[in-house]
Amino acid sequence: MASPRPAHRLPRAARTRLAWAAASLLAAISLTGCGQEAAPPHAVAVTEFNENGVTVRLSVADWKSEAGTLVATFTPDEAGFHLYSTTLRAEGVEGVGRPTEVRPVGSVATAGEMTVDKPVKSITVPGVRAAVPVYPDGPVTVTLPIRATAPGEAKVLIGYASCSSTEGCTIPVADRAVSLRTGEHGLSFGTS
Repeated sequence: MASPRPAHRLPRAARTRLAWAAASLLAAISLTGCGQEAAPPHAVAVTEFNENGVTVRLSVADWKSEAGTLVATFTPDEAGFHLYSTTLRAEGVEGVGRPTEVRPVGSVATAGEMTVDKPVKSITVPGVRAAVPVYPDGPVTVTLPIRATAPGEAKVLIGYASCSSTEGCTIPVADRAVSLRTGEHGLSFGTS
């Protein structure tokens, strides 16, 4: 009697790839639901302006259920310029400096703590006895959790000043308003 022929088996690597592909397909199907369409992604709201030597780019990330994260990136136009810390007093140090500020008003409110992607360092400025808190030269990104309090108009008030240890300072910007609108279809920036 002849012995049965052994069944053809795929190599172990091929079986593993096939198993992973099947698992991925099942996961994708379960995430979208049987025959249901996935929710449409919300477009990210973005705007930017340039004033007094700094380009400010504002965006809102992860906007879901009337909440998200406001992201403001401040980029000095020239190398060697820094921005002042968000923790600097409004009047500066001995009248020098302007805090970097991002403040929502109107139908949008702060929903958590502000964070900054750069560490604060202290520098000395000619004519000022106390140290002044600044960020390292170059771009600085501030993030702030926000939430809609009602549909309608809002503003984000922006403040900053940039300085160079060799070139001096630019004219400070205070309460530069950027329009924002909340509604049933999400959030969008308007003209200010």
